[in-house]
Amino acid sequence: MILQALAKEYESLAEQGKVSQPGWCQAKVSYEINLYADGRIKQIICLKQEKEVGKKKVFIPKTMKVPQMVTRSSGVAANFLCDNSKYLLGIDAEGTSGWIMDRFLAAKEKHLSVLEGTDGIMAQAVRGFFKNWNPENAQECPELKEQWEGITDGGNLVFGMNEFYAQDDPEIQKKWNASQSETEEETSGICLVTGNYGPISRIHRFIKGVPGAQSSGAALVSFNAPAFESYGKEQSYNAPVGKYAEFAYTTALNYLLGQEDYRFQLGDTRVVFWAESGEEAYQDFFASFLEPKSDNEEILKAVFAGLKKQKYLDLDQFELNPNQKFYILGLAPNAARLSVRFFYEDSFENILKHLAEHYQRIEIVKPVWEQNSYLGIRAMLAETVNQKAKDKNPISNMASMVLQAILAGNRYPASLYTDTMIRIRAEQGNVTWKKAAILKAYLIQNYHLEKGEHYMGLNEGCTQEAYVLGRLFAVLEAIQMDANPGIKATIRDRYFNSACATPAIVFPILFKLENSHIKKLERNNPSAKIYYEKQIMEIMGKLGEKMSNRLTLEDQGQFDLGYYHQMQKKYEKREEK
Repeated sequence: MILQALAKEYESLAEQGKVSQPGWCQAKVSYEINLYADGRIKQIICLKQEKEVGKKKVFIPKTMKVPQMVTRSSGVAANFLCDNSKYLLGIDAEGTSGWIMDRFLAAKEKHLSVLEGTDGIMAQAVRGFFKNWNPENAQECPELKEQWEGITDGGNLVFGMNEFYAQDDPEIQKKWNASQSETEEETSGICLVTGNYGPISRIHRFIKGVPGAQSSGAALVSFNAPAFESYGKEQSYNAPVGKYAEFAYTTALNYLLGQEDYRFQLGDTRVVFWAESGEEAYQDFFASFLEPKSDNEEILKAVFAGLKKQKYLDLDQFELNPNQKFYILGLAPNAARLSVRFFYEDSFENILKHLAEHYQRIEIVKPVWEQNSYLGIRAMLAETVNQKAKDKNPISNMASMVLQAILAGNRYPASLYTDTMIRIRAEQGNVTWKKAAILKAYLIQNYHLEKGEHYMGLNEGCTQEAYVLGRLFAVLEAIQMDANPGIKATIRDRYFNSACATPAIVFPILFKLENSHIKKLERNNPSAKIYYEKQIMEIMGKLGEKMSNRLTLEDQGQFDLGYYHQMQKKYEKREEK
């Protein structure tokens, strides 16, 4: 199903001219070997382009259309017209050697073979280069000396003459395309992707752009040991994919992974997404939903309202079809291969509805300084990690499962809840609005906590013991803070974790401390004493005759939520004053 969806995406991209035709690919090229007509090196031209990444300016290779590059696992395999210095020049940073010379000779044989019988100036220049170039004399070439370090750093090189590249020459293109049809003996069969009978791809091209995988790329479909094979089918013949389908899905996936606006990182998982029609408007809209910002919140609110009324979606005067099929794919590195974390497929309308429901569940009263109305998914997952740690990525499996749950409207994984609780305990009860929002969403979706406006802010009518105890703890802390202005450590730092877990043991201690704090208020601020005593009486009236000895994990989340709501109510009153 994944390969079928990617093959369809390739066809959509090909119609728009965004990807190469069979026999060609996009590659990153660092330098051009500019030739004279007789094949001598005229100059080496750097093709790297300056780009601003964050606050730094870096030089990145130029992306160019080149003849289809081979998949290298081991041994010697030369590319045509685009390769590294070992193949095209027979050198590396140290010069040349026997094993490097083998690579140059393979490239020489391939170029002379493909370009045999050509009369064009460009083709003759390339043939002349391979006939006359001696890698042992490379260090004496002044054109190479000037940029030796850059040329031999492993980047791709191409040939050119004057202002034209060899791969753009019509005669060379014709010869290359003809050479692709002159294939060796092939294994044929029924393609599992298209259902057509034809040549089967033995080795699939590598996929690039997944952080953590090998820089040269990693395979999505690969069998390299007898344990993974069956019925005597070796390598990728074990899961037959036709050569066209293999080219199509690898080309489409490499294109998607190369689009910065339509990919994002979630833990160790690289997520890409696309619409079946290939229209970028759907990707733009989905990306804005994943990471809402203050400048696009009004659009999202309008879409939420439109979804409730079952209206068509409108974005920049482009009418989006709610029934458009939309795909989300998560890939993670796994040695020389890629593992599929998840693959989700649904109508665009359903995906947006589930996202809207998630944002509604996670909505909560916030501090006055917080400008964003919505908590983005990556920002939410960041709350489960110690931000002072070296590795600030959320647990990989958990991050992927959270995204799947949101997209499908399913229950959140328990690890989202427990990891958030662990962070609150590690920070001695520092219940931020983001952590409280996560607890609220989880309790609503997984434990069927009452929905609606009741739990967006303080629910004074709630009689759930854990929630009420959280409110009570917040009031007791407020009394201590008002009785001791400027205090650096409160009861939260010492007692929050134990009060949340074993209230019957800890709250009697807190009441004793509260008595002394109330006496201070009676002397210094009598009106505050009366206010807090009324609050405590009102809250205590919602508790039963006996406190629980222990609270369950679900109850502890409600305790934290009650604490946050009560503290936020206190800050709201201060802001009103």
